[in-house]
Amino acid sequence: MPSDGHSTTRQEKDSLGIREIPADVYYGIQTARAVENYPISGMRAHPTLIKAFGMVKEAAAEANRELDLVDQKVANAIIQGAKEVQAGKWNDQFVVDVFQAGAGVSFHMNTNEVIANRAIQIIGGSLGDYSKVHPNDHVNYGQSTNDVFPTGMRLATLLELEKLYPVLDSVIAALEKKGKEFHDILKSGRTHMQDAVPMRLGQEFTAYAGAIKRASSAIRSSAEMLRELGLGGSAVGTGINTHPEYREKAIKNLTRISGQKLTAVDDMRYAMQSNLAMSAVSSGLRNLALEIIRISNDLRLLSSGPNTGFAEINLPALQPGSSIMPGKINPVIPELAAMVSFQVIGNDAAVAMAVQAGQLELNVMMPTMSYSVLQSITILTNLLRQFTDKCITGITANQKRCDFYVQATVSLATALNPYIGYAKAAEVAKESVATGRSIIEIVHEKKLLSDDQINEILDPAAMTEPRAPMKR
Repeated sequence: MPSDGHSTTRQEKDSLGIREIPADVYYGIQTARAVENYPISGMRAHPTLIKAFGMVKEAAAEANRELDLVDQKVANAIIQGAKEVQAGKWNDQFVVDVFQAGAGVSFHMNTNEVIANRAIQIIGGSLGDYSKVHPNDHVNYGQSTNDVFPTGMRLATLLELEKLYPVLDSVIAALEKKGKEFHDILKSGRTHMQDAVPMRLGQEFTAYAGAIKRASSAIRSSAEMLRELGLGGSAVGTGINTHPEYREKAIKNLTRISGQKLTAVDDMRYAMQSNLAMSAVSSGLRNLALEIIRISNDLRLLSSGPNTGFAEINLPALQPGSSIMPGKINPVIPELAAMVSFQVIGNDAAVAMAVQAGQLELNVMMPTMSYSVLQSITILTNLLRQFTDKCITGITANQKRCDFYVQATVSLATALNPYIGYAKAAEVAKESVATGRSIIEIVHEKKLLSDDQINEILDPAAMTEPRAPMKR
């Protein structure tokens, strides 16, 4: 029965029996059971998932109102409640743990109950008086968890990605800017962690930008699959208990409400059985994370020292780096970048296991894949904003150190190959390592090339771009 306005609890009934529910909450008995059954992590649904479900419920209520399937007054109240859910007004009422019963039934019913109880209030009733607005019969009319959760999960991912894209663009722009800034700074390349031929510091940073740009493009491409929705498929993708026009109207409404380009999938059974789209996006996020780890590790190496490492670049000093060693400054943002990226890779492993675990007409592992993908997007977005603002934009070059290494690398001998042959060039390189003398000094002493040839062939700047060999 509904609350009388004075009691601290209200009674609600479901197919399993009667339960006491706190009188002032907007969720109902099914949510209360889920809270008791799944005290797993203490983590709640991602706010963007809640927002997306509010959008789905608004779109469905509009379609049902238009088709005269739900009373107009009730539908209007549901729509208002769904809009408030989208605005985050009732986020504290979404209390089901992210790890819950399969398929997300508990979270879905949490949504239905919150919107139903808010709609009841809007039309003048008391919380829990489901004779006025029922979570299943009205809010969920023509719907099933089996088509609503995949739809809400895909939409939430699209919405969250919209926050990531501009941050990725900023990272790329910042790296490209450093590429131009450092263009004239020569340094030694390194392969196998050993001396390699000269290159420009700017080339290194421009290549980082290229990697992030390609990772970003891959994410955007894979996200296109999220736009195909199986809303209207109902229980097993056949559309049972739905009006023939409901599906088209609901998805059209959802497109308008969300601002996303959405389309009805050509096979609703596919959209219910398969979560290929979530796997593809998660893989794209993982690949981005792999590039971030690689780049952050490079930045840590290039800035290592200051006296006993490479020390070719300087990272912004953000905080003291040791509780015992005075003056120590650590590469905290690249370290953070690696740790966040490790989490993204772990999330992708969870998504992969969940995506392959579907059986027959439904994959019931959607709650964990939704949580994992949304968390990955959120932490990558927040990380990359810090990575850009507190690390990349403040990087400076240690030109003296770079100059020293570019002259010291024994791989300058590589430029000698077209003129004296690989074997003689190797001998020069070995002698340089053994004696500590420069390649130029040894070539000059042995009269292997003329002074003019030495100046042109062993010019480190000329080695940073393709060129035809000099005529001897």
